[in-house]
Amino acid sequence: MAFMEKPPAGKVLLDDTVPLTAQIEASQSLHSHTEYIIRVQRGVSAENSWQIVRRYSDFDLLNNSLQISTLSLPLPPKKLIGNMEREFIAERQKGLQAYLDVITTHHILSNCELVKKFLDPNSYSVNYTEIALQHVSMFFRSEPKWEVVEPLKDIGWRIRKKYFLMKIKNQPKERLVLSWADLGPDKYLSDKDLQYAVKLLSSCSHPYIYKITFATANESSALVIRPFSEKGTLKDLIYKAKPKDPFLKKYCNPKKIQGLELQQIKTYGRQILEVLKFLHEKGFPYGHLHSANVMLDGDTCKLLDLENSLLGLPSFYRSYFSQFRKINTLEGVDVHCFGHLLYEMTYGRPPDTIPVESFPPAPSVFVVSVLESILTCEAMKNGMPTVSRLLQMPLFSDVLLTNSEKPQFKIPTKLKEALKISKECIEKRLTEEQKLIHQHRRLTRAQSHHGSEEEKKKRKILARKKSKRSAYESGEEHSAKYSNSNNSAGSGASSPLTSPSSPTPPSTAEHASF
Repeated sequence: MAFMEKPPAGKVLLDDTVPLTAQIEASQSLHSHTEYIIRVQRGVSAENSWQIVRRYSDFDLLNNSLQISTLSLPLPPKKLIGNMEREFIAERQKGLQAYLDVITTHHILSNCELVKKFLDPNSYSVNYTEIALQHVSMFFRSEPKWEVVEPLKDIGWRIRKKYFLMKIKNQPKERLVLSWADLGPDKYLSDKDLQYAVKLLSSCSHPYIYKITFATANESSALVIRPFSEKGTLKDLIYKAKPKDPFLKKYCNPKKIQGLELQQIKTYGRQILEVLKFLHEKGFPYGHLHSANVMLDGDTCKLLDLENSLLGLPSFYRSYFSQFRKINTLEGVDVHCFGHLLYEMTYGRPPDTIPVESFPPAPSVFVVSVLESILTCEAMKNGMPTVSRLLQMPLFSDVLLTNSEKPQFKIPTKLKEALKISKECIEKRLTEEQKLIHQHRRLTRAQSHHGSEEEKKKRKILARKKSKRSAYESGEEHSAKYSNSNNSAGSGASSPLTSPSSPTPPSTAEHASF
């Protein structure tokens, strides 16, 4: 079905999850304002960097747009008089740098389109909402039974994925949600295999997978339709959010932080692990588990967005697990992401840092033991436990599942082989990225150690010792030369008086030996 145009030749598939860092290098004062020259870098390679120029008013405009998050961001205040003074500009530059540091390290803000456009306008100049609307309109020409009710603006975190509330014309009360997504950097299936695999998703039946009503793809993007749930996702339950609100508003700064009840944690956790085990056994790559990708249907959790890995989209938690070389398979990625989700269910918020050094009090010691097996430094070094191992742990082993629906997902052998190759390619790119990050970390650590005050003192002490040793050796050499010179002169003067049988003086013997 030709509902989407082909991508332009040589299209660059950017990984939007690679972190951007920003450093203000200089400022320049013009007639009526000051410009700040900022060096932006993508990932760990200094070669992948560029300069942007921003005024304070640009920062102010960005900050106003980010107010929807309700976060208190440290933008320096405005100043109308004296804002061109050198001391003030230097102080403001420090404040703006602190602001950049906050928005580039906050997991949700750093991935949002507003921040990306501010730091990398060349890569994010495209209006994806307009493109999505064009593609959806073309789709409706060939499928007239569907109708758009309204766009669901920014309800997800992805820049290149857009959502629309839908209805079927002859069933006006039933609501569905349509998602349109551009292909990502991990798309390794051939176009033919991709289109077949995406269409196959609607035939998947599992008690813990959210049903897909319709799905299709072509060479550049994909379109998926599902039933709309007024109850929302697991993340909406945890954050007490409204499903239709923008992602920044829902999840950046929850009004009340409260985890779920122990029985909910146990049941939801068991259900999610069961569906992960099912997908792993089927050889179907997932890698996109997070609480906003889990739909609630009564007391049942159902996994969303199975199409993401087929389309090559990067994971929500990629910037975390790309730091650890032991998390190098999609099965390991799923378990790591499950650790984030379990932490969120338990404490009502994401962990402050990864790895987690210590865990707050939890409803059960069994919760903490699972978290420790996934999110601690030791777990990162040793590798992730398997899903089967987690199912055997006391937190989940005694949960009784009452759903009797028989899972069905028939994947033809030829497509299974294509999925296996695609999975290996995804894992290879992850491993290569982890290697670069590891090398960069080692280099940074070495440079930091070399530049530390303690190391500088050591080098000074060694330099003094070396200098003293050189001076001492130089003095000895000079003394030996002087002594030898005197002995030579003395030997020449006394030789006529020396008897052939007389013993040779030691100094003369030494001199003769040279």
